[in-house]
Amino acid sequence: MLIVGLVLVGLAALLHVYIFWLESFAWTSARGRATFGTTPEDAQATRELAYNQGFYNLFLALVAGAGVVLVAVDETVVGATMAFVGAGSMLAAAAVLLLSSPDKARAAITQGALPLLGVVALAVGLA
Repeated sequence: MLIVGLVLVGLAALLHVYIFWLESFAWTSARGRATFGTTPEDAQATRELAYNQGFYNLFLALVAGAGVVLVAVDETVVGATMAFVGAGSMLAAAAVLLLSSPDKARAAITQGALPLLGVVALAVGLA
């Protein structure tokens, strides 16, 4: 289960790198606007906020990814701590999105499913 958890947390990190790219660099593009359901005007008006938010997602991904690497090289305590903090923060952000904007449930589930499964699998694998 430990390997399953590491793979899931790694996938969650990769997803959040993609979200970083969407928010920080593709926000005003047709792809970014379609993903987030914004108009060209709204995307332009919120560009700076999205850019900043994208970096939050990148930092979460880096913490979770570093945790996966550290567990893989047998630095289990530090690595697992980082993986739990990164993935747990991703999961918490998804919960906030779901609770604050129920109309964005699909996005919240997409954002939170891999971290949730990863945290559970890591916990079982480390128990």
